Amino acid sequence: MRYRAVVALGALGLGAGVAHAQSNEDLAKKLSNPIASLISVPLQFNYDHGYGPDDGDKATLNIQPVIPFAINEDWNVISRTILPVTWQNDIAGPSGTQFGLGDTTQSFFFSPSKPTESGIIWGAGPAFLIPTATDEFLGTGKWGAGPTAVALKQEGPWTVGMLGNHIWSFAGQSDRPDVSSTFLQPFIAYTTKDAWTFSLNTESTYDWETNDWSVPINFTVAKLFTIDKQPISLMAGIRYWADAPDNGPSGLGFRVALTFLFPK
Repeated sequence: MRYRAVVALGALGLGAGVAHAQSNEDLAKKLSNPIASLISVPLQFNYDHGYGPDDGDKATLNIQPVIPFAINEDWNVISRTILPVTWQNDIAGPSGTQFGLGDTTQSFFFSPSKPTESGIIWGAGPAFLIPTATDEFLGTGKWGAGPTAVALKQEGPWTVGMLGNHIWSFAGQSDRPDVSSTFLQPFIAYTTKDAWTFSLNTESTYDWETNDWSVPINFTVAKLFTIDKQPISLMAGIRYWADAPDNGPSGLGFRVALTFLFPK
């Protein structure tokens, strides 16, 4: 079976809109909003196993800066970048070990500065696939683009929402498979008064070229705290692969993350 690189089309980034007087509880809750207006730098590490016939391993550090820009009093644009740094071994049979950069996913969300009357926070814009991979096994070799959108509501300690995008390839290496992938991420989070957040989501991708689903179910626990006036979030959790292609991962994986927040 020919190996087909899996493109990360957009896992939920951690962002927050803050003021100096906000409590850790407020900040922790706003971390569940991927399009809030705060500069943040999440470093997210993922490990998965069971790739291909040799049960290959894959470890990825996603560098995910979130940078908001105010267009005017009514609108913001939020830049969300996902740059993976990956180590993997035998993920396509006896394919050896690779280490380096994967493809970058760059999204821009145009979002109203205030929620709707019903409390809905939303944003939409373009997403781009940039072939930054340093090895053919780490990326698609394709340039891509498509729409992305997110909508959520926060009420009391709860955050419920959905993020999604679709990427089509339009240029790149002609001998590599085309990209046509839909990413769907429903999420729910509960934040306590002492700034613990319990989250459940899926990061499902449907590959329209191969007609395959990849469906990891993630449960994570995060704690927000402050060190010398620097807000930091630590997160850890597990994932179960409910569905994956024949050469995809299986069983359980895990995730840990460290996020630095930079209030204005």
